[in-house]
Amino acid sequence: MSGRRIMVGTGPGTRRDGVRGRPAAPSFASDGTQAGRSDSARGIGGPTPHQGRAGGVSAADREAVPSPDGRAGLVTVGHGTLDRSELAALLHGASIRELVDVRTVPGSRRNPDTAREAMSEWLPAEGISYRWEKRLGGFRRLADHSPDTYWRNTSFRAYAGHTRTPDFLAAMSELLDEVRERADGRVSVLCGETVWWRCHRRIIADYTWLVAGIPAWHLMHDGRLVEHPPTPGARVQSDGLLVYDVDPG
Repeated sequence: MSGRRIMVGTGPGTRRDGVRGRPAAPSFASDGTQAGRSDSARGIGGPTPHQGRAGGVSAADREAVPSPDGRAGLVTVGHGTLDRSELAALLHGASIRELVDVRTVPGSRRNPDTAREAMSEWLPAEGISYRWEKRLGGFRRLADHSPDTYWRNTSFRAYAGHTRTPDFLAAMSELLDEVRERADGRVSVLCGETVWWRCHRRIIADYTWLVAGIPAWHLMHDGRLVEHPPTPGARVQSDGLLVYDVDPG
């Protein structure tokens, strides 16, 4: 099938395949686990050249483009067990100047530094603006007759459906305007899960890359920015909405 293969940045378990000299992404499963780590679902690593059904743009058809100001696009990060000082250092190292919290429940009993109230105080003191964006939070209800058949994980499938709702579309429009307009650093979304492939941040990144044409990067706890590999089961419909119904084979 037609379509240019998209090569992605470094990540856990990367390999080189000789295409443009850039590392391919690790392989992941549609249930959110890393391939080879006790999962039986099909792998969903770096994009592969598959055209989506019924037309539209599939993951393999989108060439990475720089943001308008030449910087990398949207960044995603998970706080995990990082405390205030560790998270601040990580964000400063990646030139993050604005943090958008996409947790449905913005708090953590185990990590009080990441509670919404705490972050709204200490992040501005660090020179990083903060806001909570509830409309982009996870834990969505799975709709009947979901077309997102690629996903085997119910949570991911439910969130995929959420990407076609007015709330999500309005919130993403506002977020991506901020990404385009930010001149003094990068904008990042934040959730609690440390690794992006187990978090709904991956679907936010898919939308950013495939629908808006803005690259997305995942900030790892060792300071690396890993280019997002669009999910090969995703495509953009003719109406501009994201759907996960491609069988990558």
